Amino acid sequence: MTAKEKLRQAIEDLSELEAEQTLAFLADRRGQDPVLKFFDNAPEDDEPLTPEEAKSLDEAWAQRDQAVPIDEIRHELG
Repeated sequence: MTAKEKLRQAIEDLSELEAEQTLAFLADRRGQDPVLKFFDNAPEDDEPLTPEEAKSLDEAWAQRDQAVPIDEIRHELG
C-alpha cells in the first residue's frame, strides 16, 4: 500500500470533526514558512548585553554604511 493509499484510508477513518481539524491544520501549515514561524514563536532574548557586546553592536551599526554589496563581492571573487 502506498503512502497516498494509507493517507486516503486514514482520512476515511476520521470523524467529521477530526476531518475539519485536519483541514485547518493543513491550511495553516501551507500558509506559513516554518522558519518564520519558528522565529515568530521564539522567546524574546531578555539577557542584558555585556559591555563588550554593546560596544561591538555600536561599532557594527556605525559601519553599516560601509557595507559592500554582495554583487561587488561576487565580481571580485569570480
